[in-house]
Amino acid sequence: MADRTAPNCHLRLEWVYGYRGHQCRNNLYYTAAKEIVYFVAGVGVVYNTREHKQKFYLGHNDDIISLALHPERVLVATGQVGKEPYICVWDSYTVQTVSILKDVHTHGIACLAFDLEGQCLVSVGLDSKNTICVWDWRRGKVLAAAPGHTDRIFDISWDLYQPNKLVSCGVKHIKFWGLCGNALTPKRGVFGKTGDLQTILCLACAKDEVTYSGALNGDIYVWKGINLMRTIQGAHGSGIFSMNACEEGFATGGRDGCVRLWDLNFKPITVIDLRETDQGYKVARGENSRGLSVRSVCWRGDHILVGTQDSEIFEVVVHDRNKPFLIMQGHCEGELWALAVHPTKPLAMTGSDDRSVRIWSLIDHALIARCNMEEPIRCAAVSTDGIHIALGMKDGSFTVLRVRDMTEVVHVKDRKEAIHELKYSPDGAHLAVGSNENTVDIYGVVQRYKKVGECISSNSFITHMDWTTDSKYLQTNDGSGRRLFYRMPSGKEVTNKEELKLVQWASWTCVLGPEVNGIWPKYSDINDINSVDANFNNQVLVTADDYGLVKLMRYPCIRKGAKFKKYLGHSAHITNVRWSHDYQWVVTIGGADHSVFQWKFIPERKSKEALHIAPQETLADSNSEESDSDQSDVPEMDSEIEQETQLTYRRQVYKEDLPQLKEQCKEKHRTTAMKKRERAPGNGIKLHFIHGYRGYDCRSNLFYTQTGEIVYHVAAVGVVYNRQQNTQRFYMGHDDDILCLAIHPLKDYVATGQVGRDSSVHIWDTDTLKPMSVLKGFHQLGVCALDFSADGKRLASVGLDDNHTIVLWDWRKGEKLSAMRGSKDKIFVVKINPYLPDKLITAGVKHMKFWHKAGGGLIGRKGNMGKTETMMCAVYGWSEEMVFSGTCGGDICIWRDMFLMKTVKAHDGPVFSMHALEKGFVTGGKDGIVALWDDTFERCLKTYAIKRAVLAQGSKGLLLEDNPSIRAISLGHGHILVGTKNGEILEVDKSGPITLLVQGHMEGEVWGLATHPHLPLCATVSDDKTLRIWDLSPSHCMLAVRKLRKGGRCCCFSPDGKALAVGLNDGSFLIVNADTLEDLVSFHHRKDIISDIRFSPGVGKYLAVASGDSFVDIYNVMSSKRVGVCKGCLSYITHLDWDKRGKLLQVNTSAKELFFFEAPRGKRQTIPASEVEKIDWSTWTCVLGPSVEGAWPVISEVAEVTAACLSNDRRVLATGDDLGYVKLFRYPVKGKYAKFKRYVAHSTHVTNVRWTHDDSLLVTVGGGDTCLMIWAHEPEGLREFKPCDSEESDIESEDDGGYDSDVTRENEINYTIKALSTNMRPMTGVKPHLQMKEPSIDERPPVSRALPQPEKLQTNNVGKKKRPIEDLVLELVFGYRGNDCRNNVHYLNEGADIIYHTASVGIVLNLTTSCQSFYVEHSDDILCLTINQHPKFPNVVATGQVGDTGDMSATSPSIHVWDAMTKQTLSVLRCFHSGGVCSVSFSATGRLLLSVGLDPEHTVTIWKWQEGAKVASRVGHTQRIFVAEFRPDSDTHFVSVGIKHVRFWTLAGRALLSKKGVLSSIEDARMQTMLSVAFGANNLTFTGTISGDVCVWREHILVRIVAKAHTGPVFTMYTTLRDGLIVTGGKERPSKEGGALKLWDQELKRCRAFRLETGQIIDCVRSVCRGKGKILVGTRNAEIIEVGEKNAACNILVNGHMDGPIWGLATHPSRDVFLSAAEDGTVRLWDIPEKKMLNKVNLGHPAHTISYSPEGDMVAIGMKNGEFIILLVASLKIWGKKRDRRSSIQDIRFSPNSRFLAVGSTECAVDFYDLTLGPQLNRINCCRDIPSFVMQMDFSADSSYIQISTGAYKRLVYEVPSGRQITEQIQIDRITWATWTSVLGDEVVGIWSRNADKADVTCACVSHSGLNIVTGDDFGMVKLFDFPSPEKFAKHKRFLGHSAHLTNVRFTNGDRFVVSAGGDDRSLFVWRCVHAPH
Repeated sequence: MADRTAPNCHLRLEWVYGYRGHQCRNNLYYTAAKEIVYFVAGVGVVYNTREHKQKFYLGHNDDIISLALHPERVLVATGQVGKEPYICVWDSYTVQTVSILKDVHTHGIACLAFDLEGQCLVSVGLDSKNTICVWDWRRGKVLAAAPGHTDRIFDISWDLYQPNKLVSCGVKHIKFWGLCGNALTPKRGVFGKTGDLQTILCLACAKDEVTYSGALNGDIYVWKGINLMRTIQGAHGSGIFSMNACEEGFATGGRDGCVRLWDLNFKPITVIDLRETDQGYKVARGENSRGLSVRSVCWRGDHILVGTQDSEIFEVVVHDRNKPFLIMQGHCEGELWALAVHPTKPLAMTGSDDRSVRIWSLIDHALIARCNMEEPIRCAAVSTDGIHIALGMKDGSFTVLRVRDMTEVVHVKDRKEAIHELKYSPDGAHLAVGSNENTVDIYGVVQRYKKVGECISSNSFITHMDWTTDSKYLQTNDGSGRRLFYRMPSGKEVTNKEELKLVQWASWTCVLGPEVNGIWPKYSDINDINSVDANFNNQVLVTADDYGLVKLMRYPCIRKGAKFKKYLGHSAHITNVRWSHDYQWVVTIGGADHSVFQWKFIPERKSKEALHIAPQETLADSNSEESDSDQSDVPEMDSEIEQETQLTYRRQVYKEDLPQLKEQCKEKHRTTAMKKRERAPGNGIKLHFIHGYRGYDCRSNLFYTQTGEIVYHVAAVGVVYNRQQNTQRFYMGHDDDILCLAIHPLKDYVATGQVGRDSSVHIWDTDTLKPMSVLKGFHQLGVCALDFSADGKRLASVGLDDNHTIVLWDWRKGEKLSAMRGSKDKIFVVKINPYLPDKLITAGVKHMKFWHKAGGGLIGRKGNMGKTETMMCAVYGWSEEMVFSGTCGGDICIWRDMFLMKTVKAHDGPVFSMHALEKGFVTGGKDGIVALWDDTFERCLKTYAIKRAVLAQGSKGLLLEDNPSIRAISLGHGHILVGTKNGEILEVDKSGPITLLVQGHMEGEVWGLATHPHLPLCATVSDDKTLRIWDLSPSHCMLAVRKLRKGGRCCCFSPDGKALAVGLNDGSFLIVNADTLEDLVSFHHRKDIISDIRFSPGVGKYLAVASGDSFVDIYNVMSSKRVGVCKGCLSYITHLDWDKRGKLLQVNTSAKELFFFEAPRGKRQTIPASEVEKIDWSTWTCVLGPSVEGAWPVISEVAEVTAACLSNDRRVLATGDDLGYVKLFRYPVKGKYAKFKRYVAHSTHVTNVRWTHDDSLLVTVGGGDTCLMIWAHEPEGLREFKPCDSEESDIESEDDGGYDSDVTRENEINYTIKALSTNMRPMTGVKPHLQMKEPSIDERPPVSRALPQPEKLQTNNVGKKKRPIEDLVLELVFGYRGNDCRNNVHYLNEGADIIYHTASVGIVLNLTTSCQSFYVEHSDDILCLTINQHPKFPNVVATGQVGDTGDMSATSPSIHVWDAMTKQTLSVLRCFHSGGVCSVSFSATGRLLLSVGLDPEHTVTIWKWQEGAKVASRVGHTQRIFVAEFRPDSDTHFVSVGIKHVRFWTLAGRALLSKKGVLSSIEDARMQTMLSVAFGANNLTFTGTISGDVCVWREHILVRIVAKAHTGPVFTMYTTLRDGLIVTGGKERPSKEGGALKLWDQELKRCRAFRLETGQIIDCVRSVCRGKGKILVGTRNAEIIEVGEKNAACNILVNGHMDGPIWGLATHPSRDVFLSAAEDGTVRLWDIPEKKMLNKVNLGHPAHTISYSPEGDMVAIGMKNGEFIILLVASLKIWGKKRDRRSSIQDIRFSPNSRFLAVGSTECAVDFYDLTLGPQLNRINCCRDIPSFVMQMDFSADSSYIQISTGAYKRLVYEVPSGRQITEQIQIDRITWATWTSVLGDEVVGIWSRNADKADVTCACVSHSGLNIVTGDDFGMVKLFDFPSPEKFAKHKRFLGHSAHLTNVRFTNGDRFVVSAGGDDRSLFVWRCVHAPH
């Protein structure tokens, strides 16, 4: 039998020929040690030119494509391609990994760059968004990420002169990035007129914001800031691929083959033209020469490194620059397939698709000859004498050259398809040539290669060939997987295999044949092995495959799936592999990476010594993972371990999925849910004691705590057991099976890991039972092993996913430090090195691995143990390198570092648990023996056998068997604690006696449960084949146990309690004595499981026995005879109950049928539902029927109710279901979906529930978790509030306390980002910039005698010199966002300033000077604002804005944290809250920020805002959350409120845990929509509701309701930190007693109301804040009011329009005041110098337009209903009004001579009125034929014409007052206009922008000087252009601040200000004009 193990010899990578120059750039550098670093294929190479040595970095598993050098020039970062590509940072000196960065990019990593300090690394991905990511690389943490660009990015660089700035460039773009918080914000480079927009290939940053970049056309573009400053043209002839900056200046390299050096100011120094040199590659070019192309340059002192496209590296010395020195060569681009070795010399020959054949010296590691052919080369062979080399070509020809001088001997072309293989015969006489035409041709060498034979039996292309040693036979392999033999030289096929019995093969390179069966995996028919070569001397075989693996196996290897050693390096397919002539080396060639690898072969005898050489050895030499075929010497796997490895812990339904399921089901059942539902019961239960310990599939999960209690786990519960008092306390934070438990070194905290789709680890305090931290987000399916580090700061966890991922955590912070795939096989244990917390070990099925942390990854190496054993446990010993592990064979392995030193036999059967002591070890095994050892495992000091004989007196139960398998051991308090597979926990005294403390059932489901009729006892029966009796009184122990022949599923006590009936799984049942458990009688009448068994009440005359055969048998107990059979059920029977008289049975089946049968005969009865309720049942355990209908949940499809039991007082029904929930309902449970209380402790299905005889306890058993749980019943009224009350019911009631229009609007509002705005007006037609211009009829002759053109615009008295306007500066904003935002007005600086927001501007208003200052960094509307109240962060403000999707790009929603005084941005947090951020709140210390999103999940996120790091994030609620606030004294507790929602949250590590508010404590309380929140001492929380009530909560339980605190919704509440007083604001009508603002005491008992003197019918307060003696109020009507606490005086600080849009805007002809008219029906007069509103008039209807008369004495107002009004300014009296139209008036204008009034409307008309005829306003004329609605109108200066812009993008001119249209262009051109507000016309084509496809320019105004025009558009931008601007896409300046849709814009008199009016934001912005200097 051949040896099945991997060979003992090794390969070591010795040399790599080549350099990757294709598709990569900037990848060649000098390190600090003056070595050269670059990469080839998947290998990082460090090349020492002086000593001609190479070192290799082998940490990647696919092609490397990017490289960056750390500024200190020792560390290197490399990025690779692949599905899950990662970045390695490694040391170029030791070639060891320092850090691994993973889990962000996909496809590949295109660019990398370190910053100046080398702390941060930036990477660019190859994904569709070209994601840019900034890393803290040492910690492996992402600091920021953002989509880079829509097209490829070629280069990225940090600005080394400015912190936090980067530049990236690529296809047609360059971007300048700023890093702030977690946000990377780009600004695109502006090419402008200086240069063409084109692809930028490389860049370098210089001082003073200057950036140099190389462009595709060979120019260098020089940038200053983001603008292109100048270009250096023709720096290179074509694209510039590489630019490198150094102390002396810059080096650039281009496609033209030149390298240029520039000084620091980019003045040229010199050119090095590599095309001029005579080295190597020139010869290489055939006629299709591309010339040489430079891909990488590096300039260091006087040396320059140059890497070319063709895989060559040159070194140039600057002062001798005409003599570049070629230091590395490789094949150029194109597949590399041909490889041959010289028969007598250490030479290798290769040929490639680059048409060159090259000869390499394996000793000198150099290229010694090359020759170019006409065709791509596909194979090569060297004749036996070494004189000729034959080359097979891609075109079907082959050429023979002399090796000596590469001259041609012969060229033969007999075939058309490629030649893939050729070989000389060993006697040198023949050459066999195999082609893709399925033939092998034989040529005679001496006959000048004449064809002498052909082999034609193949039906597919020839892949491999071998000759026999006597040259008589040839074997071939072909593409169809056939192996054929031919006689030579004729080529006849050999069919009789006998002939070949004794032949010997000269070489073996075939992949088919018995000798090489083992190269193929066991169960696969893939043909991915490209090449093999056998080394007959050492009996090894080397193979090369498509995955880039070189494998070493024994030869011959007969059976499939042989063991191997594998070596990585080539990234993709390896095309060929050969041994050198003397077997010293293996040469492999890569197809795609066209590189040649040379491996040193280290035979067996040497490999022992080799272990101590190069550290990289061990990396490459993994004793391969995949090769686990059935080795002969692996011991049989132990049955227990076998069972355990099979367990997957998968669930049909994970608890995480329940919310979604509920939502889906709710939709279905909306209608029924509307009905009134039964309320939850008043009673509750509390977990009291659990019988059970999870030992059957878990190990080492039992420990002593600090206080001497015992901690372990069972089901979903962590148990802390006090052995003195025999009591238990429980940690209930998990919701599914706990699988592992680890204890903190201080023994006060415990970590537990559970099953789950996204499974979590909880770290909790064994004293308080509170979670300290919850870790999730990394493990799928479950967590199977945990370990704390010795300092207690770190935790390692292992997942149950297919790769058994290992994660190392900083558990307090909840941060993942590192993660890595652990192993394909199951891992049983993980241990962190107690001396070096960066190291850890894992052990499990067939492996032991040693790991160390590297950045965000872990690097693992297999332990060298010869044969692979399964390890069950492991511990570290007395020094950092000693490790001890226990195997499945009972041995202890002793390791030093990764080497197995020796093994010691310790147990019979597996060693399941071991524990290290101060001096020695303790072990426990399957043999039931505990052994104590000395500290070297030399001697066993003592053994303890676990036997019944030594059980001590005080034991709480009985041992089921002697020597149970031991699964956990722990020492402490003078005892040894032992956990067994049978679910027992024992304490072994050092002197020998054993005490049993806790026990439960063994593995197998537990279904049978019965409580005793009058004693505190219960009986259980299980699939573990035992029947047990338990004491429920405080002694909590198992009283009796009996083993059964078969498992059982049900049991029942007789009414007198003396007998016990037990149903078994084989269809039999027994009746036993209830005390002694001895048989009384037994029957076996059925084949299927007995599913329920019941004595009739009274004397227990009958026994009903239900079976899975769907029958119920009735037996007479006294006569022991079957007296009746109940027939008619269609399915498995699940439940039985008798009535009180013992006459009637009710039966449930698994098909949800309900039947009634009469005893004793079993006759079926049909009973109407109304009668069933009247029947007096003796017990009720059924789950069907009208009286329990409400117990079935909404998601009953996945969660069946499995068990039920009615309490003896008939008040409470307890149920158990498939999801492990125990629920209590008020009985009878009529109607659907009753409310309930729910308790989680069981992990999977609850199989049975029973009340004890006096209802004092509820007993439940779990199926999968084998637990018996005892719950104490707490009747109504007796309970104080206990923190562990139940969760509430699933469906909230539909009525939420009323309806309110403001709440509904706020809830339903849809925020879109400005960039997606569409037009506000319903425009039709073609936009002006897309219209074709008609040529005017008579183009004027060049010299015209005509009059000069008149001015376009009458320039109104602007002084002597007209000066253009250069800039606008925001001066004032009138407006406040109160109608849909809340809690957004605050005091700053002790009340001197206030802060609020509108549109996208944060406003700070100084109350003494009325001056405003602005924060304008937001790119879109602000939705929320909060201030940091901690004294360490004065004036720190956070604002959240609207955003698009949460893809982290610039349009993503973001939060800005800024300083209110300096307006400096402190941090920007980009969020995943798609839609926007609707609430922000700072924590008590001010370091954390809480945000809530508008996304469909309403995500809640916590940030460390200073670092920009996300701490935790969780789905908040399915419906809108309005507010979430931190408790003012906490950094971990906060409360969120929203639509029918209040939740109390805790931050534990990185996890957010939450509890719903519990209402049940108050009669008839129902969950309403909650709008606001405030806090009080002692954990009180106040929430304001939609109905005006305020709810008061302690912890999460409702304790009181303050009814009608306001008459309408309570929109806002504020907690004053200094005195705890609370301010509330709501919606109510002002009255004598009440007002919309109230100030309350700390407990919300007494209050004082304030009235806001606003004159509104209803006051609606949206924001409150309390300062010193003052309260600040923000209202729905956009007012901000300050109210004095003492005198209740109101002072209005800010006014604004309450509803928009503001359509009308008019500036006074001579004063700095202006009017605005809006949808809210008001016209307001604003004063700019006074900074306030002077007056407002309520019109009662929405107003649309407004205009001053030329003298400013009258005002005309156009209304939405078609009416218009003229007011006198002085008295505000109506001078006249008229309604001639039915729809909205769009614009209204006085003529400059004050005679006419023009009124334009949506009815496509303009009406003229003559004002001299008095106030009756009769229409004198109108303009007809207007194609669409009127937008803007302007009169000519002489009042005789009017221009009208319309909704069809047409501008028309009419005569006044006749209304005749003017169409003559010449005539129109000669008009001088009085004003210009039109957005249409040739003079203003330039104001329309390119991207206005959906949106429009909505308004415009030309300045009084006639030199500028300012416009407003649908994107909310104000733009300033020169006037006129007839050229398309004119240059302009843009000003941001408004929300979408500007409605109007005007210059004030003298062009001092511009006023812009907002549509969506209802705000008025006043901009100061900055004029150009004279």
